[in-house]
Amino acid sequence: MIEYFVTSASSFSGDIDDLFNLITVIIGVAFFLTLGTFIYFMFRFRRKKGVKAEYITGEKHKEKKWTHYPHYTVIALDVVIIAFNIIVWVHIKQTLPPKDNLIRVIGQQWSWAFIDAGPDGILDTEDDIATVNDLHVKVNETYHFELQARDVIHNFSVPVFRLRQDGMPGRTIKGWFKPTKTGTYDIQCAEMCGYGHGIMGAAITVHTKDSYKETIAQINNGTYESHYQKRKGSKTPLPSDTAQTDKESSFARLLARVF
Repeated sequence: MIEYFVTSASSFSGDIDDLFNLITVIIGVAFFLTLGTFIYFMFRFRRKKGVKAEYITGEKHKEKKWTHYPHYTVIALDVVIIAFNIIVWVHIKQTLPPKDNLIRVIGQQWSWAFIDAGPDGILDTEDDIATVNDLHVKVNETYHFELQARDVIHNFSVPVFRLRQDGMPGRTIKGWFKPTKTGTYDIQCAEMCGYGHGIMGAAITVHTKDSYKETIAQINNGTYESHYQKRKGSKTPLPSDTAQTDKESSFARLLARVF
């Protein structure tokens, strides 16, 4: 259901969507059954003239069946959800498929830096391609990433990939994704990381092979126009662009000085 609101653009995003759909269906059915039962009881046992209310202590097993049976059902459904969750977790988080490309993702207050390993597939060599707030990848190729944080905890989030991963200072966390749909999409920080957290955005552009080559050539010769800046132009302006204030202590001025 979530795919109707947020585009699905990675090889494992369907698995995440199916897990959400499973939970929604299970909880939805349980909700309507419970609601229907309560409504039935409200009318079936409503107050009537000449009928005394019966006091039920709940000591007999048959008097507690409306507690026991739903309880057992909820436990069984929890087991089903946990089982599917483990399957998805192992597939996405515990299994690294063979890689086509390697990138390093670095989060800091309040921007993203990306280093593509380049043609040799090895980081920290001369052919590395470094960008800020713009990540460029090729469609239908598997990317491994090394996630790092320079200051506080950040969360590397790509909603269209259904990808979220915390980055911890002092650690390098590995993960992967495989884009399946071309386009330019949002990258977010999904972990509260300071007063500039709300504007810590970036863009990931999924290219065809020819488009990727053209873009990398533009980056190398200095003629590249940021996809992130293009997307930012269609969104709410930053506080530093819109605020009209003379107070030096204002949030807008404090935030603007950071960049």
